[in-house]
Formats: sequence, structure tokens, C-alpha cells
Amino acid sequence: MMENYSKPQEEENEDLIMGRNPVAEAIKSGREINKLIIFKDAEGSIKKIIGEAKERKIPIHYVDKISIDRIANGGVHQGIAAYVSPYAYCELEDIIEKAAQKGEDLFLVILDGIEDPHNFGAIIRTANAAGAHGIIIPKRRSASITGTVVKASAGAVEYTPVARVSNIAQTIEKIKTMGVWVGAVDTLGETYYKANLKGKLALVIGGEGEGISKLVGETCDFKVSIPMTGEITSLNASNAAAVVMYEVYRQRNI
Repeated sequence: MMENYSKPQEEENEDLIMGRNPVAEAIKSGREINKLIIFKDAEGSIKKIIGEAKERKIPIHYVDKISIDRIANGGVHQGIAAYVSPYAYCELEDIIEKAAQKGEDLFLVILDGIEDPHNFGAIIRTANAAGAHGIIIPKRRSASITGTVVKASAGAVEYTPVARVSNIAQTIEKIKTMGVWVGAVDTLGETYYKANLKGKLALVIGGEGEGISKLVGETCDFKVSIPMTGEITSLNASNAAAVVMYEVYRQRNI
């Protein structure tokens, strides 16, 4: 049993995910996990995680509270953390193939400038629940997959492929040639529940501050808006995304 733990040099290229649910989902999905760090006195659901980790022959290191707090560096770990290989982004074609294999109309979520990791993680979580086949983000001006995003997604990142592209506008033009309609969630547009969101569809969600960039907005086929009747004139990006994603789900399942 290891009572003290410090991060070895060879782990510099690893990612750290924390929390019982994110770690459990990583194990369940088959993610490559290099080792688990577990508080030696942890109880409850961690025992089940330990059992699954042993079945997969994942190395387990038991540490004291001071050590796991140090590893977490202020993050909420719930007594468990995992060193995993860096997130493997997919290609756009992988997401398209996923929809084809399911025999479903493609449903993409495109993020244009989402930089807050909590918003990013929450969007991934809702996208998974609402049946989106994958998410597209730009390589620049965007949050990337980190431990914070994994935790905010409640493990959904293990099942929802994310592709990074060099140019969002060019990617939109590409998918439009495949018969995909692209709608921007914007303050100016048709009320979202009046729009036809069936068929092959990509929803574009803008960043927290500036929203959708002008070029990306001009590339989209249409815009939808969420009616607001209170004093607050906008929603958090992840909340707005959730509202419209579930309208897509509703229209596809009525």
C-alpha cells in the first residue's frame, strides 16, 4: 500500500480525470487507463469501481488523503482519480459513419468558440442524452477535452465523439454538400420549436460572450432563437444548447 504519492516524470503526457462517475464511465467505456489513485479509506461506490478495475487489470495505488488532495490540485476528486491516455479526437468521417451504422439521420453539434470547460462538458452530456452523434470544435479559440470537461460531462465524453477541425466555416460548407442542413442558435431567427429540425442536421452553438462569429453565421442555412420573456436577455450557452437539442429529439421521436 502506497501512503505517499508524487507524479512521476513519465506521466507528464497523461491526463487526470477525477470523481467517481467520470472514472467509472471511463472504465466502462474501455478507455485506456494507466492507473487509478484511490483514497485508502474510501467507501461506497468506489468498491465497485475497484472491482471493475481489477477485472481489467488496471493498476491501483492506494494513498492517504493528503496525497490525493495534492494530486487533485484543488479539484473535487471524491476519493478517486485516474491517469488516462490523452483524449483521442476523432475525424468528422467517424461521426458520419456512426450515424450510418445506426441507420439514423446525422445529428451534429458544432461549437463555435465555447471556451468554458464547464459549458463544454455540459453540452457533451446533453448531446449524448439527446441522441447527437458527435460534436465538432475548432482547434483554436475553444476549450479542449480536459479532466474538468470530463467531469462536467458526467462521463458522457467517453461515448460522444468529438472532432477538432481547422476551420468551422469550411467544415459547414463540406457537410452541406452531404445534404446536412445547418442551423445556428442565435438571438435572431425563427422560434426554435417552429423550425423544421428533422432530417440530417447540424446545430451551431456560439461562444459564451461573442456568440456565433459573423462568417460562421453567414455559412449556416437558417437560424433559430429561444424566446425570452424575463429581464435576462440570454441563456448560458450550455442551457441554450440543451433547449434546442431536446427539440431536435422531440421532433425526431413524435
